[in-house]
Amino acid sequence: MNLKELKPSIVWEYFDEICKVPRPSKKEEKIIEYLVDFAQKQGLFYKKDEIGNVLIHKPATDGLDHVASVVLQSHIDMVCEKHSHVKHNFEKDAIVAVVEDGWVKAKGTTLGADDGIGMAAQLALLASDDIAHGPIECLFTVDEETGLTGAFNLKDGFFRSKILLNLDSEDDGELFIGCAGGIDTVARFELEKETPPESYFPIKISISGLKGGHSGDDIHKGLGNAVKIMNRFLWHATKEHSLRVHSFTGGNLRNAIAREASAIAMVPSGEKEPVRVAFNIFYDEVCSELEVTEPGLKMHLESCDAPEYIWDPGFQERFLNAIYACPHGVMEMSRKIEGMVETSTNLASVKLEEGQIVVSTSQRSSIETAKYDISAMVKSVFELAGGKVKQGDGYPGWAPNTDSEILKITRDSYEELFGEKPVVRAIHAGLECGLFLEKYPGLDMISFGPTIRGAHSPDERIEISTVDKFWLHLLDVLKRVANG
Repeated sequence: MNLKELKPSIVWEYFDEICKVPRPSKKEEKIIEYLVDFAQKQGLFYKKDEIGNVLIHKPATDGLDHVASVVLQSHIDMVCEKHSHVKHNFEKDAIVAVVEDGWVKAKGTTLGADDGIGMAAQLALLASDDIAHGPIECLFTVDEETGLTGAFNLKDGFFRSKILLNLDSEDDGELFIGCAGGIDTVARFELEKETPPESYFPIKISISGLKGGHSGDDIHKGLGNAVKIMNRFLWHATKEHSLRVHSFTGGNLRNAIAREASAIAMVPSGEKEPVRVAFNIFYDEVCSELEVTEPGLKMHLESCDAPEYIWDPGFQERFLNAIYACPHGVMEMSRKIEGMVETSTNLASVKLEEGQIVVSTSQRSSIETAKYDISAMVKSVFELAGGKVKQGDGYPGWAPNTDSEILKITRDSYEELFGEKPVVRAIHAGLECGLFLEKYPGLDMISFGPTIRGAHSPDERIEISTVDKFWLHLLDVLKRVANG
C-alpha cells in the first residue's frame, strides 16, 4: 500500500515527501531547503536563523485574529541507524517506508517517524484551507538528536506564541508535561599496543540481533547492551585463557542502546578449543538471561587473519575493567510518579578514532543533582582507568505543571473525542521543552503524538491508526484554543 492511501491522507502525503529528503543530525541542509521552498510555494511568511531553525507563520482564519497564537514544534533531524548488512547512505538515499500489519516501518533502517510525523502534521496544517484556527507558528528545530543544538541556540523572540505544542512524543493516549534532563560523558583512551606472539591464534567475535532502542524510552525494558555483553566475554577470556585483544568496537549513537559489537583477539594456540567451548557456554548463558527481552540475539566466533598488533596487557586490563565497571541502565525509579524512571545511564558505544578508543555514554535524570551525580560516577570510572574524560554542558529537564491550561484543554479534548482518559505523565527521554522554558519563561507547554515503537533503531515503526487519532486530536485542541 502506498503511504498516500493511508488516513489522514494529507499527513501521510507530507510524511512520504519527508522520507525522500535526507536529514541526518547536523546535516539538515536539504530538509531546511525543503521547508523554505514549501513556505514560498504556500505564500507563507517564514524566517530562518543562523543555526538553521525555521519558523513558518500562518495567519488566523477569518474572524479568529483575536485568539491566542499557538506554536507547534518538532525537530527536523533523524537518528540514522541501520542493520549492518543493509546498504544505505543516509546523506543521499531516501528512506524506503512500507506498510506492514497496521504499522509503517522502513526497510532495514530507522524510519524517521521521530520526528518526521510531527513535521508532517505541521505541514498538513499549514497547507490546509478548510481548518478554522487562530494564528499559528510552526517551529522546526535542528539537531535535536545529537545535541539539542537548535533549541540551545534559539534566540529570544524568534516566535511570539505563549502556548507551545511539542509534537515529539511516541505514545497515543499519553500526554507529557515534563521530561528528564541529560548530559553526555565521553572518555578517550590512548591505544597502547605491542606485536603479537607468533604462537597465538586469531579469532573474531561478533554480536548482533539485539533490539537496541531509545536510551530514554527503552532503558527500563531489560534490553541487552552489545558493548557490555562483548566486554563480559573478553574480560573472562583474558583471565581464564590468556586472550589478547586487538580491537573492540560496538554501538553507534549516544542516545541509542548498543545493538551490535565486534572484536578481534588472539589466544594461545593451545587454548583454541577451550576458548571455543567457553564461548559456546557463555552464549547459552546470555541467551538464557535475555530469552524474554532479546530472543533475536546472535553471537559468532570464527577464525580470521592475524592482526598486526594487540593491546598492551596493562592497557587491556585497565580498559576492560573500566567497561565492566561502567554502570548501564536504570539507576533510580521515581518516588513521586509510579513507574517512571528517574535516573539512568547508557553505555552507548566504543569506537576507534585516530589511535584512540572513544567511549560514549549519556546520563539522564528528572532531578538535576542526580543527573550530575550519575555523570560524576561514570567519569570517575574512566578516570581511574586512565581515560581523559569530557562532559557536555547538558540540557535541563522540564518540570511538570499540573495546573497548566493547555494540559486541561488537551486532556478534555482527548477524553471527549475518544471516550477514555489520557494518561498524564513525565517522560524519561529528553525533549526540547526544558530549553524553551529557559528562554520563554511564560510558555504553557504540552507534548503528545501517535504511537511509535523501536525509535532510534532499525525496528522503528509507527502505528497507522494512532496517526489519525493524533491528527483529530491536534485539530480539536487548536479549535478549543480558538474558542477560548
